[in-house]
Amino acid sequence: MIRRREFLASGLLLTGLFRASAVQSAEPYRIGLTPVLLEDQVAFLKKWRAYLGEKLGAPVEFVQRASYQEVTDLLLRGHLDLAWLCGYPYALNADRLGLLAIPLYAGRPLYRSYILVWDEDSTSRALTDLEGRIFAFSDPLSNSGYLFPQYVLSVLQFRPEQFFRRTFFTWSHRRVIEAVAAGLAEAGAVDGYVWDMLSRQRPDITDRTRIVERSPYFGFPPLVMGTQLPTARREKLSELFLAMHEDPEGRDLLEQLGLTGFTRGERSDYDDILLMAEELRRV
Repeated sequence: MIRRREFLASGLLLTGLFRASAVQSAEPYRIGLTPVLLEDQVAFLKKWRAYLGEKLGAPVEFVQRASYQEVTDLLLRGHLDLAWLCGYPYALNADRLGLLAIPLYAGRPLYRSYILVWDEDSTSRALTDLEGRIFAFSDPLSNSGYLFPQYVLSVLQFRPEQFFRRTFFTWSHRRVIEAVAAGLAEAGAVDGYVWDMLSRQRPDITDRTRIVERSPYFGFPPLVMGTQLPTARREKLSELFLAMHEDPEGRDLLEQLGLTGFTRGERSDYDDILLMAEELRRV
């Protein structure tokens, strides 16, 4: 009986080793990440990578870059399977990128841009009150952190360099918030989802800022893929993300992201972003 138990145990061990070996030898899934995520979520990313790898039956590699342009270029050149990207670069390249899924934030595939000021500024009430200030943008390809405020100013027939005393890019939504909180910038534009998430984790930072304006709702930064992604890999990724809310571990990871799930979405969900970009080109 002891030998039989030992035999069965060794069989289970070998099965586990073979399965692990098969996962490691499979072609990895490379997923691009941008400043949509907070930069210091190292422990979370480790858990998320392990979860995705187990579900996909293949290793998962997160590829992080400092700018939306770098991640977009990697995706367009076929160096990534998938990327969590801002809606602005997706809208600009929708003919060459496929929409895999849109995150659900508070149950909706939507988010807003926030215009922030230093909390010691008690008078400003909107973006239009910030003429002559030092203003921080996040990224030239960020909808919430650049396109939207630039568009609002263009309607008033201003360019950012005319309206503000000085502007600069931080290349991160979190760093915009930190710059405003520290008084390095008098105001800034950020992804509202990032501000909301940071307010849960580091209220000591967000409490030193004040939201003076919220944009209309836009399509939430989506998960996008290159058109060259093989159908089998695309379907596997789609099935995984769309079902992530259905198992306890997936729900726990979503909760840590502040999300309730993913939905398929449509290219037209980003029409408003594309319209702003096209109108700015004509200015």
